[in-house]
Amino acid sequence: MDNTCLTEEGYLEKYLGPRRSSVFLPVCLVYLLIFLIGVVGNVLTCTVIARNKVMWTPTNYYLFSLAVSDLLVLLLGMPLELYELWQNYPFLLGKGGCYFKTFLFEMVCLASILNVTALSIERYIAVVHPLRAKYVVTRTHAKRVILTVWGISVLCAVPNTSLHGIITLQIHSAAICTLVKPRWIYNLTIQLTTFVFFLLPMVTISVLYMLIGLQLKREKMRQSLEAKSGFGNDSFCNIRTQQQKARRRQVTKMLFVLVVVFGICWAPFHTDRLMWSFISDWTDSHHKIFEYVHIISGVFFYLSSAVNPILYNLMSTRFREMFKEVMCLTQEILQTPIFISEWLNCSHNKGNFFQGVVYLIN
Repeated sequence: MDNTCLTEEGYLEKYLGPRRSSVFLPVCLVYLLIFLIGVVGNVLTCTVIARNKVMWTPTNYYLFSLAVSDLLVLLLGMPLELYELWQNYPFLLGKGGCYFKTFLFEMVCLASILNVTALSIERYIAVVHPLRAKYVVTRTHAKRVILTVWGISVLCAVPNTSLHGIITLQIHSAAICTLVKPRWIYNLTIQLTTFVFFLLPMVTISVLYMLIGLQLKREKMRQSLEAKSGFGNDSFCNIRTQQQKARRRQVTKMLFVLVVVFGICWAPFHTDRLMWSFISDWTDSHHKIFEYVHIISGVFFYLSSAVNPILYNLMSTRFREMFKEVMCLTQEILQTPIFISEWLNCSHNKGNFFQGVVYLIN
């Protein structure tokens, strides 16, 4: 159809697509559910770790950093995306808002994978090289690593951010936040970022947890042999050592599940970006497939920011008790129906909130 025959709205829809996403309502409901669960869960995680000195361990520092990253996504990133689903154009936040949106998502993406990688390396050293862990796996070292992680994330988020900007169509002055630099630069940036900050870390993490699993298997076999021989069974030191190893296995199992879920949640996001960077000649079928991939990647992207506290709650009895205790202490803040059942159970779960916390993360 000739552009001269198009109405103003028709012209915008032809070149920019629909002003409002056709799946806005169902996606919005899913996002809001994820938002509520994620914000409350990550705030609880940060509160539990921050207010108790016994929780100031290297592993918990990484979990705290990961929770902060997730809160940034939920509190700042999700509202921007929901607004774009509601009104795809014009973009009303200007050039600075466009840079901020692109920078935020890129930085958080990098910070999350680097935090998980650093956490996995810390677990590897703690389990496979326990003697070295006494000097390497320390709170001071963890703080330095976390600062480095966020510094690298900020620096490496700049290239992709600089490729975006505001384009304004003459008709209706419709401004959009989009790619403004040559497409080949963007494609190369996305492909390199996916390899360096997703594929390579996930392969590294997989190898580390394989080595951790082998070490834990050897320890379990050694423990079985000692139990059969009866050597040192009544020794207080031996009993304490076995308890520490059991706690270490529990924590490692929890973190392993966290990494697996992390990989599953982030894979669609990187698939979405790789599709956009590799496909040059788009057909109708490509657009249809990409639309579904984009929706799925968005849901899983935000789900990754809400799922970690759920994992802590499911896989750690003590963490679950601590969550309940914090909710009981902050009833005036958490006034949502989802917590009513937890409040009713508070009186039955008043076991010492701090007792055994040190055993949660070794």
